[in-house]
Amino acid sequence: MKTRYILYGFLSIMAGLIAFALFFRAEFTALLNRPALHVHVFFVHVASATLFFANAVVGMLWEMRSLASGRKEVILHTYATVAWLDARFSSPLIVLSLVSGLSLSFMMGDLWEIGWLSLGFILFLLSGLIWIAGDIPTQYKVKRLMAALDPGEPALPEELLRLLKLRWRIGLAGVAPLVVVFVFMVYKPDIPSPASWFRYRPEETAAQYRLERQPDILPSHSSSALFPTEKY
Repeated sequence: MKTRYILYGFLSIMAGLIAFALFFRAEFTALLNRPALHVHVFFVHVASATLFFANAVVGMLWEMRSLASGRKEVILHTYATVAWLDARFSSPLIVLSLVSGLSLSFMMGDLWEIGWLSLGFILFLLSGLIWIAGDIPTQYKVKRLMAALDPGEPALPEELLRLLKLRWRIGLAGVAPLVVVFVFMVYKPDIPSPASWFRYRPEETAAQYRLERQPDILPSHSSSALFPTEKY
């Protein structure tokens, strides 16, 4: 089976999961909220997330070394292998890490009320968006140029090399958020959730205003009258 068909298949699965979560939120939460399976889900999440991240980093290092060599056969073999791994290895790992991560988050409580968890999820989605919007169109152009290569030509065209280097930079931009996600996953910092950034609490604002204005409202002798310091 061609690599692109496998890739499109896993993209369809992820799109289906997102649609199911949006339109059937209660059913989706009930399906994944399984405390009895916590240990098993935790193992799947750690294993899939670690393998996916490691494959992304190693693939980038491999591509960087092949481009530095400047050898046509090395570059072509490296690209073909990394593309094969992305479709058949990374794609199912992304699905597993996403599903298991959501399952663990539902067991912990409200995803959007836990700071490190919600921020990590947003960064994970950002990484995927960079990959879909940047890497997939670039891969299409790369494969089109590779199909038109002259086997007798010793060097690769400059346009192809430019696209391969662009793809490497896109990969770096996609991996960078995952580094932060791993830090959040391990250290679980106590940080405000993104939901709290946009939440308006008028009662808290009014109380804070009264507290700040209290010295101006009360007379200068009120503090001693209300809160005497003499001991009886």
